[in-house]
Amino acid sequence: MNAKILGRFTMAAVLLAGAALAASKDTRTPPQAPALSDADAAIAKKVTHEILTYPYYSIWDDLSFRVQNGQVQLLGKVTQPYKKSDLDHIVKKIPGIATVDDQIEVLPLSPNDDRLRIQVARAIYGDATFARYRFMPLPPIHIIVDNGHVTLTGVVLNSLEKQVAGVRATAAGLSFGPVINNLQVENPPKKS
Repeated sequence: MNAKILGRFTMAAVLLAGAALAASKDTRTPPQAPALSDADAAIAKKVTHEILTYPYYSIWDDLSFRVQNGQVQLLGKVTQPYKKSDLDHIVKKIPGIATVDDQIEVLPLSPNDDRLRIQVARAIYGDATFARYRFMPLPPIHIIVDNGHVTLTGVVLNSLEKQVAGVRATAAGLSFGPVINNLQVENPPKKS
């Protein structure tokens, strides 16, 4: 096996291992209604915990949810059908939840999409700008690939990181269409 192929497998293994340790704090917050009741806030905290500690939640998945009157709506995209069913099952077990509306979409199972996910992850997390994110259990930039179309989600520190991530994802090539950069900026520039 030549060094280039070994390097690719090593990078993929490091990214997968880091994603599998998703038990740490994620900087993203799921979208919520502006004013949650105490019961809904407690449910939201538990759902967030369950999603972030789900061992198969990775940078190639993007999940969010809504809570209203004890009803939870799961949203987002995952790479494997078992993730959708696991998360639905896990969330339904949380005390206080009346119903779960599972709107999670399973992305197409495609070796080409898998290859593109790894190329984009290597391009982004291989950049020195994102060195501090590389070894996080669940890095904050999520790479969603749907039939060759790339969307970046998550939260970055500033607008420069958002721009660099978009440029690196585009430079990785092979995306069918422009890269959609939906990254949120934690510290947006102040308006004068």
